[in-house]
Amino acid sequence: MNSKIKILHIIKSLGRGGAEMLLPETLKLHNKEVFEFHYIYFLPWKDQMVESLQNNEGTVVCFSANNNIQMLLRIRDVVGYVRSQGIQVIHAHLPWAGIVARQVGRVTGIPVLYTEHNKQERYHILTRWMNLATMSQLTHVIAVSRDVEESIRKNKPGLRVPLDVVLNGVNVDHFVPHQQQNYNAVKASFSIPPDAPVIGTIAVFRFQKRLDLWMELAAAILKKIPQAHFIIVGDGPLKDKLIEKREALGLNSRIHLAGLQTEVRPYLAAFDIYMMSSIFEGLPIALLEAMASGCPVISTDAGGVKEVIDHEKDGLICSVDDAKQLIDFAVRLIGNDQYRKTMGLAGREKIIRLFSMQKMVAELEVIYRKYA
Repeated sequence: MNSKIKILHIIKSLGRGGAEMLLPETLKLHNKEVFEFHYIYFLPWKDQMVESLQNNEGTVVCFSANNNIQMLLRIRDVVGYVRSQGIQVIHAHLPWAGIVARQVGRVTGIPVLYTEHNKQERYHILTRWMNLATMSQLTHVIAVSRDVEESIRKNKPGLRVPLDVVLNGVNVDHFVPHQQQNYNAVKASFSIPPDAPVIGTIAVFRFQKRLDLWMELAAAILKKIPQAHFIIVGDGPLKDKLIEKREALGLNSRIHLAGLQTEVRPYLAAFDIYMMSSIFEGLPIALLEAMASGCPVISTDAGGVKEVIDHEKDGLICSVDDAKQLIDFAVRLIGNDQYRKTMGLAGREKIIRLFSMQKMVAELEVIYRKYA
């Protein structure tokens, strides 16, 4: 019997970011009779995904580093791991892990795949320069959306390796409307009346999510829907500033911070609307999960969002420069139960058709086999 194809994922952290969360979810669906998966990460304090990976037969190793420079100093350790484990394909995610992987591939001769999750313009100038300067050292580049692909082609017109789009996906069997019956417990935990409309989001607290603006929009929506409540699931470096913002708006009793949650389905079930105000995105996983759950989405058209939502059919979107339209979108949906339900179902049908994780995993496995 032939041995399994050994794939090594390299990523900076295994915290609860979009790229990181994809790893355990795709692992659940991969063909483990054919593939064996290993994972290397560098930031030991961001390890929320480790247990899930291990529970699904993934081998996880942390080569501890405190910053990007220290990550580069661990290249020799990664090379040693690749050789000792007989790794056949390396799959890196995000720029600095990608830069490490390219050097490992150069030393070992192992094919290196790289998934780009963001537009190049959104990276720090040094990160962008190093990412683009070494990109042709890769074996294959994968973009998570057409928008991300266009950014790579624009900024690296001389790219000499294949570049394909493999759209981010969500496990549609895991996110089923009304499957989670404990959404009332979510409301009760924040003393939200059972019949109060809830608008929510799931996000890492970083500047591109514009959660300070999200709170301002919530304040404006409350003036038109006085019974509404708002829930933000997540955490991140801007937490203290957002707590101050909520206090300044006088909305401590209406904007509820749920913190990091490994199980988000009850929250999505509790949301009447999923609202995003991002200024840029790749292809946000939480958005796909919301739509798969049948939760109607209103959002700015940041990055790959406009590739997912067909305005007025399976969601409502506006320009990143005109986010105040989200206020009217929320009022329209809350005021029309049938319209909201129809839009939520249309969103789920879109995800099943075009953005299922089953489809994503099948496309990745074709690429893995090509280079193994």
